[in-house]
Amino acid sequence: MKESIQRVRILAEADTVRAVLTVREAAERIGMKRSAGSAVATAVSELATNVIKYAGAGRMTLRPLRNGSQPGLEVVVEDYGPGIIDVEQAMTDRVSTGGTLGLGLPGTRRLVDEFELESKPGEGTRVRIVKWG
Repeated sequence: MKESIQRVRILAEADTVRAVLTVREAAERIGMKRSAGSAVATAVSELATNVIKYAGAGRMTLRPLRNGSQPGLEVVVEDYGPGIIDVEQAMTDRVSTGGTLGLGLPGTRRLVDEFELESKPGEGTRVRIVKWG
């Protein structure tokens, strides 16, 4: 059975929960290990929370992957908010512009196998993650 792309609009905190549940269900459905599914769900929780906190609205796109017998998930979270002025600084542990611990984006990168962040001030942010397992 071919898995399809799923999309979740992120407009409020409840949508963060919906995005995480969508990822968890997809991970289980495609046969990912529980630890890999939990890692990607945690990463999505952080990214969706950032959308609400910094941009107000965005979306998540989820696509199942397969590398031979190994299942994986590709998740893209994007918004059209203010963007990140200094991406390098944002990827540094304990650096925050929002009064938090500053572990979100660097921690997200550590949870996944592939991490790409594109951001332009005034245009928004796009984060693509991939987790295998």
